[in-house]
Amino acid sequence: MGSSDTHYILSGWRFRALLLIVLFSAAGYLGFSIWGGWQDVVAAFARIGLIGCAIALALSLVNYGVRFVRWQKFLALLGHRVHTPESLRIYIAGFGLTILPGKAGEAIRSVFLKHHGITYPESLAAFFSEHFSNLISMLLLVAIGLWVYPPAKPLVVILAAVIVIVLVVLQQTRWLRALERIAQSKLPPRPGSLVVSTISIVLHSGRCFRLPMLLYGIALGLIAWGAEGVAFYYIMHVLGSDMSPQTALFIYAFSMLVGALSFLPGGLGGAEATMVTLLMLNHVAQPQAVAATVLIRLATLWFAVALGIVALTLPERKQ
Repeated sequence: MGSSDTHYILSGWRFRALLLIVLFSAAGYLGFSIWGGWQDVVAAFARIGLIGCAIALALSLVNYGVRFVRWQKFLALLGHRVHTPESLRIYIAGFGLTILPGKAGEAIRSVFLKHHGITYPESLAAFFSEHFSNLISMLLLVAIGLWVYPPAKPLVVILAAVIVIVLVVLQQTRWLRALERIAQSKLPPRPGSLVVSTISIVLHSGRCFRLPMLLYGIALGLIAWGAEGVAFYYIMHVLGSDMSPQTALFIYAFSMLVGALSFLPGGLGGAEATMVTLLMLNHVAQPQAVAATVLIRLATLWFAVALGIVALTLPERKQ
């Protein structure tokens, strides 16, 4: 493991496959822009200007930076400390594979962390803890703006109930240990091993969701995703929309929530369709809605993918 992992992953057909995925996704975005009117997208870029784009990218960097701070805290709670520059490289590298299906791409961090003495169950527990914290934070941001779009209330209530149940399960250590013993003794080797590994990840994750870490992680998530919500509001404001900050925050958070729950690569398609629909329901013309959606996704998702690909090509930093 180590720097050779990066060369292995980015060698031969693997690197070509990654490039093909990026190109196909970019082609889809090009088609999405043409559908909304590429002239409007270009005009929106011109209207925002370099300074506006820099502001949106800076707010995205706030998102990545705050989430990295939380990531480091999760690793520390699991009993590991990775040198900050190397841990940051590994964390950002996960973004390079975000557009792979089902969040599987970001799990590549586990391969790199293995070289630093972190087992797969532990690193996957940090991965699960981060995404579950993001889900809770997103849900809270959506709840803040629920009054803007009442039909979303049933989904949020259901998600809130599921989150509470999961948080309770994460703290039932004795039950989980008992289930682990049953799986080892009663199940066939292969499914038994899968159940035991899953329980191990859940047990490790439970350490990241105890007070006060639970509140700390959620607060950092609110700051991180709120920063990108502000970037979305800024884009809408520059494009001439009189949309309130609460409405913009709700539309962004709810769209990201739908994209995450779709388990599509990077939420592609689900997040965009939701955002365009909600913007049009708030009296934004289709060309402007598509232009704003393309701009915010370039400044958030695709900016992260670009940084991640760069991080994947960087050599390993020694401890």
